[in-house]
Amino acid sequence: MDGCTHDCSSCGADCASRQPESLIEEPNNLSHIKKVIAVVSGKGGVGKSLVTSMLTVTMQRRDKHCGILDADITGPSIPKIFGINEKATGSELGIYPAKTKFGTDIVSVNMFLENPADPVVWRGPVIAGTVKQFWTDVIWENEDYLFIDMPPGTGDVPLTVFQSIPVNGIVIVTSPQELVSMIVEKAVKMANLMSIPVLGIVENMSYFKCPDCGKEHKIYGESHIEDIAARYDIKNIAKLPINPELAAQCDKGLIELFEGDYLEKFADELEKI
Repeated sequence: MDGCTHDCSSCGADCASRQPESLIEEPNNLSHIKKVIAVVSGKGGVGKSLVTSMLTVTMQRRDKHCGILDADITGPSIPKIFGINEKATGSELGIYPAKTKFGTDIVSVNMFLENPADPVVWRGPVIAGTVKQFWTDVIWENEDYLFIDMPPGTGDVPLTVFQSIPVNGIVIVTSPQELVSMIVEKAVKMANLMSIPVLGIVENMSYFKCPDCGKEHKIYGESHIEDIAARYDIKNIAKLPINPELAAQCDKGLIELFEGDYLEKFADELEKI
């Protein structure tokens, strides 16, 4: 149009060349983050934090420096899984993440609470704002991969993350039940709406392998992960067993010592991004 200054932020005209305003927030000036991977689930209790932790450890073992932004504000479990007990620290430059024994950077709301068992009774906008601050105020230094452990569902926090943080891809965590399959589709559709690629689906609690006879038992029913993956052209899938040793390592804060190659194919795909 005549007299256009090409500054859409100060113009109310509705023209064909008008560009949508970006909501992406800049990270801390001292941060250096190469790739951001969000780990999501349609519902709670399917092992999303476990998968986030195992993916992070798998990449660390490949000599990649990783961090975890714990966006599950009302149900933070990442510090417990990694054995982190110290409080957050910072300076005028920003907030410093805690470091695990093997060098993973972690920030979680539990690091700001007087007592880790204190509930976080906040409304949605405050929770979403806190997650955004974990991106803008924390110094994420030299992260090859920053994993975001998301809260379940498709509400305020996932929307804030997808709009405010440049996410390179998401990993969806599910379990075998038929009901969960429907909820997974909601997460896939939300990712498609936000134009964020789905890197794969991890089915947790997929089976239990008897230590005596070696037979696999489908405790929660038959898997539907292949059907969902095929329907949405998602090529990467992984199945995690019910493993008491993994659960014990999480309880003891020793997830960095887990054994197994469950997520190696996912790690291969992450390195291709």
